[in-house]
Amino acid sequence: MGKIVAICISTKKGVQKKDIKQCKLIEGHGLDGDAHAGSWHRQISLLSKEGRKAMEDKGAKLDSGDFGENLLTEGVDFSDIEVGNQLRLGKDALVRVTQIGKVCHDKCNIYYQVGDCIMPREGIFAEVLKGGEIKVNDYIGFVNDKSSSSDN
Repeated sequence: MGKIVAICISTKKGVQKKDIKQCKLIEGHGLDGDAHAGSWHRQISLLSKEGRKAMEDKGAKLDSGDFGENLLTEGVDFSDIEVGNQLRLGKDALVRVTQIGKVCHDKCNIYYQVGDCIMPREGIFAEVLKGGEIKVNDYIGFVNDKSSSSDN
């Protein structure tokens, strides 16, 4: 079963996001207080802890939010994810994948540490279809996932 391991926001664009442990996900907007939230297709960003580990194995010293991700997840297989897939977060929230990967116009600090960055390949972006309160250790998984649980 997948879970949320960090919920990160920043009040300004272009700075590292910080883990705030819980937050309100606002329908049609994103995470309350996050600079990247708004009326567009990349309201939240997700990254798997498993994908991030590859960067740590290359020598990167990482904290949650270093790649600009809003949600760091664990136990969700994003390898076959497609635009349009829906994910349940916690008890109430629902998001739809709108983009996979992104162009990095400027090289980030992590790129300069290890010569690579995973967001262009593995960053997941989504729009919020249904809001709700989310917190670290809440369930995250595909809508049609048989292991989903309402016992959060």
